[in-house]
Amino acid sequence: DVQLQASGGGLVQPGGSLKLSCAASGFTFNDYAVGWFRRAPGKEPEGVGCISSGDDTTNYADSVKGRFTISRDNAKNMAYLQISSLKPEDTAVYYCATSRQGVWDCSLLRTSYDSWGQGTQVTVSS
Repeated sequence: DVQLQASGGGLVQPGGSLKLSCAASGFTFNDYAVGWFRRAPGKEPEGVGCISSGDDTTNYADSVKGRFTISRDNAKNMAYLQISSLKPEDTAVYYCATSRQGVWDCSLLRTSYDSWGQGTQVTVSS
């Protein structure tokens, strides 16, 4: 069975950092692009970034560029989202997802992703 599990969320003060992890199992992880999404209370889900499967090309939403960094370790079947300079508006549940479509590029559209993990809560508050 395909399984994805995001972890690493928590309560952090504005300006702080967190590193979220996405653990994958049940499929050939290195054949899939990984996307990170978030859903804030009362808002539509948002794609924040992704990393391709073929050459680790990354794309980011404008709202997080320069603050979020995505990486992957295919040997460990893991993907990561390093988030820094956190703002209260970054408060959301963060999810990872995978897609077969993103070999040399990747999409921030939810419809491009077919497997989703359970999210992890990130709360930015003083």
